[in-house]
Amino acid sequence: MVKLGLVILMHEWGIELRQTVFGSAASPPRGEWTRTGFTFGSANQEYPYGLRTPRNATRGMQSVIQAHIIKQFIFDNKPRDKSVPLEELLKPNEAEQALSLYTAMSDILWNIGEKAKAIVALPGEASHIPHSHVYFQDNVTEKLYFFEFTKLDDLQIFMKRYLPYFTENPGPGTLLYLYSAVLTRGMENMRNDLDAPKGAHLMGPHEEGSLNVITLLLTGRATPYLHNGVVYVGDEDHYAVPQFGILSRGAIGLLVWEGENEAMRSASRMPGSRLKTPATPVWVSCCCGHYGVLFNSNRELLRNYHAEKRFELHYYTCAGCYLSMTVDNRGQDEGGGDNGDQDGDRKRDDMVSTPLERLIHTKWMDAKITYHGALPASLNF
Repeated sequence: MVKLGLVILMHEWGIELRQTVFGSAASPPRGEWTRTGFTFGSANQEYPYGLRTPRNATRGMQSVIQAHIIKQFIFDNKPRDKSVPLEELLKPNEAEQALSLYTAMSDILWNIGEKAKAIVALPGEASHIPHSHVYFQDNVTEKLYFFEFTKLDDLQIFMKRYLPYFTENPGPGTLLYLYSAVLTRGMENMRNDLDAPKGAHLMGPHEEGSLNVITLLLTGRATPYLHNGVVYVGDEDHYAVPQFGILSRGAIGLLVWEGENEAMRSASRMPGSRLKTPATPVWVSCCCGHYGVLFNSNRELLRNYHAEKRFELHYYTCAGCYLSMTVDNRGQDEGGGDNGDQDGDRKRDDMVSTPLERLIHTKWMDAKITYHGALPASLNF
């Protein structure tokens, strides 16, 4: 572990860091970034596996970490008795909540650093950058120290020890983690990833955060392009230039539905098969700008065509909203499935072609979706 604490380094990096993430160091970042931490609901209440956060610009980033947490509880924790129902796998105690959080945060940073390094930013007491016309103090950025790691085990131990910096609420935990991700990737690499004119930055005006943050945490690169691989774009008057999309299949996927703007999106902004078919059946979802997590407990879902004919799908948002449903793809092959209600499940006519259903159809086109129980009042897009 190396601690980089020189004031001259902090002065230069602090201003560049704010500019790279928020576009300017002369104005403060949005207030939620300095007062939102990573917090679970109570281990004794509903959905103890779930992070809880207000609807603000940190929601997208928290949803990626939530997806990794769910993946851990369902697929990674060993030994696992396959007879244990999903509900029991998703009932962690407080110690297991903390373990899942710092493990997920460590794994994401390690992936961004190409499994060779990671940098964690934590605040000290002293300010290294004075308030001026070029830098507006936010009480966090100007106090940062950087810690670099070259071994995943050391990173996990450090994250476990200093987890309270990230979970304090209100506190700047989400900003510290966002900075850590950007520093691990490197600010020059970040600017290249964004593939935009000079002055482009990571964050935008989006209510729940930019998709660039999502791609950074999911793939290790803050690319705005969601297609597979590299596409060369040009015409007879200009040289073809490469657009770097998703270069490999990851553990967590991404599904996107933009609502009325969907038809206007270019192919490069629509998730390709590498995002739609990840290694595990867990997806971050962006539905009309609102983030959540879709998941299934059967790893074979993405390996076996027959497993996709009819299966359970679960949806969770960091607002504490949960919804379960059955996805039935048998209609195309068998002329339709069972149209009757079973075990209190019901098909809601008023949910047909709503945003959540349309988002699911980007992966399973024409699937029949049956929702289980009443729809949560907090589910809105």
